[in-house]
Amino acid sequence: FHKPRSRLGDYMVKVARDSIADVDLVALLVEPVPHVGIPEQELIEKIRQSSLPAVLCINKIDTVAKKDDLLAVIAAYSEAYDFDGIFPISARTRDGLDELLDECRKFLHEDEWIFAEDMMTDQTVRKMASEIIREKILRTLDREVPHGIAVVIEDFKEEGELTRIRAEIFCEKESHKGILVGKNGETLKRIGTYARQDLENLTGTKVYLNLWVKVKENWRDSA
Repeated sequence: FHKPRSRLGDYMVKVARDSIADVDLVALLVEPVPHVGIPEQELIEKIRQSSLPAVLCINKIDTVAKKDDLLAVIAAYSEAYDFDGIFPISARTRDGLDELLDECRKFLHEDEWIFAEDMMTDQTVRKMASEIIREKILRTLDREVPHGIAVVIEDFKEEGELTRIRAEIFCEKESHKGILVGKNGETLKRIGTYARQDLENLTGTKVYLNLWVKVKENWRDSA
């Protein structure tokens, strides 16, 4: 009997399948269940087609009561595919992790740098600015407002030693807007002060930051 997979489960399997490219080693992580499920069968078939080295990681061995139960899991997966190594592990207790990492190192090799050695990120300054502002909002408000907040940089101008930034903060409810702005605008001012400090470090200039709060209901459901 197999339960229907959720949309999230299907998506995770798709990501795993699509990720098997230009890698040195595939590690298939499974739970200590003595049969190979449909998602695992699909991934094993992808591994077989790729002809890549592959190891099996059986996680949560701290939950297995009997050694024979673990041997049954190993037998089921050994029958499904000839793995280069099988490693019973526990992410919680860290049992077996050192052995797994030692085995993985055997398959790794150095390659050329994908990015320049001194490159810290491939994100644009505008994108980093929006993330900095959003971070300050979440830190300032703690749990008062859900994470249904978006920050859009509407204007970004560099004028010598001054950078002018206008950002719009979108929330989903009018009540959230009130929390964001605060009494006499004090909360929004505090967010702006915290964000401006990091933005000045980011740009290396003085920053004039103009924040606006707008309500856009269900914006997360809109393409």
